[in-house]
Amino acid sequence: MGMGRGVWVGALVSALVWGGAAEAASKATATKKERPVVQLADRALWRAKSWVGMTTLAKMSSTVTDDCSGMTRLAFQQKRLDLLPDDVLPEENGVTAIHRKARALGMLTDTPKPGALVFFTNTFDKNRDGLMNDGLTHIGIVERVGADGTVTFVHKSGGLVKRSRFNLLQPEARKDAKGHVLNDWLRRKGKKTRGYLAGELVAGFASVDERWRSPEPPRLASAKLAVKGDARSARR
Repeated sequence: MGMGRGVWVGALVSALVWGGAAEAASKATATKKERPVVQLADRALWRAKSWVGMTTLAKMSSTVTDDCSGMTRLAFQQKRLDLLPDDVLPEENGVTAIHRKARALGMLTDTPKPGALVFFTNTFDKNRDGLMNDGLTHIGIVERVGADGTVTFVHKSGGLVKRSRFNLLQPEARKDAKGHVLNDWLRRKGKKTRGYLAGELVAGFASVDERWRSPEPPRLASAKLAVKGDARSARR
């Protein structure tokens, strides 16, 4: 009886120990599987927010222009992913080139969402004729959309990476009745034009996902397939 009871107790303890270990391993595996995948837009937004207050992008990269389009490109930059199209046209600035690529990919939208690109028109007198005829001139990344419709975005303007706001429901209002800022100024007053608020100059938005990434070169893709095939053969 004593020996039988000892064997039974030992088996029970072993089952509890190994069962607990198996349950812990199962939970760890489940947690690992449930861990959310960081999207391109989320990563880009995190980068852009970390640069707020910086006066130059040169500390991070020398491969992009030190302006609004350069900041957005750098925020999203990954292997085989550049917001600029391969065929930038001579008459295009960075903003219009990015917008053209977004349109070609079918990514343009009227709805602001965190991590989306936001385009602005006529933010400065590019052709110096004093008129509002300069087309797309500025770009940023949407950070958040408030309950009242006020959108906060990160951009590089006036030599500084910063946050600004606009409200598409009240694009011409500087503040609401409670004194909360709805729109920041984005174009200074000129000799022939008044100053303009950010909401007045919004030209639309674009989502960024894996469709922006260039395909792998055929040789590289073929080499990877060959390596995977060899690995499967070795396991057999």
